[in-house]
Amino acid sequence: MAITDVGPRPSSFDLEAATTGNTNYRAVAWTGRFLQVTLMSIPVGESIGLEMHPETDQFLRLDAGQGRAEMGPAADRLTFEQEVTDGWCVLIPAGTWHNVTNTGQEPMRLYAVYAPVHHAPGKVQPTAEDAERDEHSGADTPPTWSVQPAQADPDRHAD
Repeated sequence: MAITDVGPRPSSFDLEAATTGNTNYRAVAWTGRFLQVTLMSIPVGESIGLEMHPETDQFLRLDAGQGRAEMGPAADRLTFEQEVTDGWCVLIPAGTWHNVTNTGQEPMRLYAVYAPVHHAPGKVQPTAEDAERDEHSGADTPPTWSVQPAQADPDRHAD
């Protein structure tokens, strides 16, 4: 199922079918002024990567596979741990270090809702390496028409 990010215009699509059919590490499905929906596919044994977004709340929902969600106040202090599977959600408050690792035997398919917008509209990143490269090069930034915090601190990633 091909999804086209139409920007801050009305849209509707089968989110579960799009999520379970997505094979890219991340694909931006819809970008509004205040929030964004991305689809993710995490290979067996890999993770979304330990990170913290100071100004971004996130909602993740698994539609296929299984994993382990970890969160906490510091990269070396992940005090929350939960096994998650199809139908589970992970709610990540801004400023919280977090990671979700695929612990199953098939790709873990999930979608993420970011508020505020976090990625370039329509951006498709086949692998985590592509996502990291785009972030470092500035090729994955929110659009100017999205509403961003006045004093945005940069995201942090574990080394």
